[in-house]
Amino acid sequence: MPVIAIIGAQWGDEGKGKIVDLLAEKVNVVVRFSGGNNAGHTVVNQLGEFRMHLIPSGIFHPDVTCVIGNGVVIDPAAFLDEVESLKQHNVSTGNLFVSDRAHLIMPYHILLDGLEEEARGSGAIGTTRKGIGPAFADKTSRMGIRICDLLDKETFRRRLGFVLEYKNSILTKLYGAAPLSLDELYHDYSQYGERLAPYVRETDVILEEALERGEWVLLEGAQGTMLDLDFGTYPYVTSAVTGGVSLGVGISPANIKEVVGVLKAYTTRVGSGPMPTELHDECGDQMRERGHEYGTTTGRPRRCGWLDAVVARYSAEVNGFTSTAITKFDILDDFSSLRICTAYKVDGAIYNRPPAHTALFERCEPVYEELPGWQCPTSNIRRFEELPSQAQAYVRRIEELVGCPASIISVGADREQTIMVTPIP
Repeated sequence: MPVIAIIGAQWGDEGKGKIVDLLAEKVNVVVRFSGGNNAGHTVVNQLGEFRMHLIPSGIFHPDVTCVIGNGVVIDPAAFLDEVESLKQHNVSTGNLFVSDRAHLIMPYHILLDGLEEEARGSGAIGTTRKGIGPAFADKTSRMGIRICDLLDKETFRRRLGFVLEYKNSILTKLYGAAPLSLDELYHDYSQYGERLAPYVRETDVILEEALERGEWVLLEGAQGTMLDLDFGTYPYVTSAVTGGVSLGVGISPANIKEVVGVLKAYTTRVGSGPMPTELHDECGDQMRERGHEYGTTTGRPRRCGWLDAVVARYSAEVNGFTSTAITKFDILDDFSSLRICTAYKVDGAIYNRPPAHTALFERCEPVYEELPGWQCPTSNIRRFEELPSQAQAYVRRIEELVGCPASIISVGADREQTIMVTPIP
């Protein structure tokens, strides 16, 4: 059976949680392959509204195996809090597993995240200060601590002692902060390790066996393409896209048969960095309030603007989207006219792709195409043919500009508020 990857096509917050929750009832395994608890997925179902940060959105389907892959960095306190919250709502976590190869977020990562942001001053990236960047940096520089290290107390003590000496030097000598206690960290994280142990597995083996049995596997990405370290708006970036899927879970990329790009019917972004279609007017405010555009993790108001088809098309090319899922379509119901950015302009030159140079990207002005709005509610519509003609035209134009068909249109937060244009899987 094929593997399906769900990828954010913008700057994150596209509504991937709902799409994963929706498709999870049709698959056997859901895997989170990147990011950390800086990501936030909101899922609304019959049990209530849930804000997920680490645990895959498929957890609400009791017959689905949920995996947190090795490509995710894990704050054990955040993970265990999320588990407890699910249990309080009678959501089973018996089919939840965490890779033994996943790296840990340590207290010094969180401290350094905040101190580094403050040191950047006006050039601050706008991170969530959850320690994600420093944890990934340690992973790359071979100073990370993995969950398998944590479960071996002798190895953990030795590894932590080596790394902490270096981190305390940075904290005290560079930032003038207080050092962290080796004994306290060892004690606290050893307790986390005992509570994490029942969930820890060789998750790549779980996935290999599932594929051998012919089961469907759904891969759940965090953040969005424009936050990718290589292809995003560097340095205002954080995690990985499709290229990191196979590395983040331990399966061959040849198994990935469908890649669904999730994009809002408009554009949002949290934090600093270029966003050509950002609106500072009544339309932007209306999108924010109607769409409840406030960060799931931080509560920060999101920057809002018209749909950026340049970004969406670029994401489709980078990731190889086979289709798109357009979310929050109903938020545009009241607009009399809509705009889509089809290109950028800088000093008279036209750009059809996001520039790699961030300073140039920040100067990009959107070239807009205007379309009529439909000005009627869509939240109760379940078939594409029943959408107003103007709404259908908006979708078809997005398909043309992005270069792939729309398979899903979300017209509300609930599972049922969905138009399945073509079935997946």
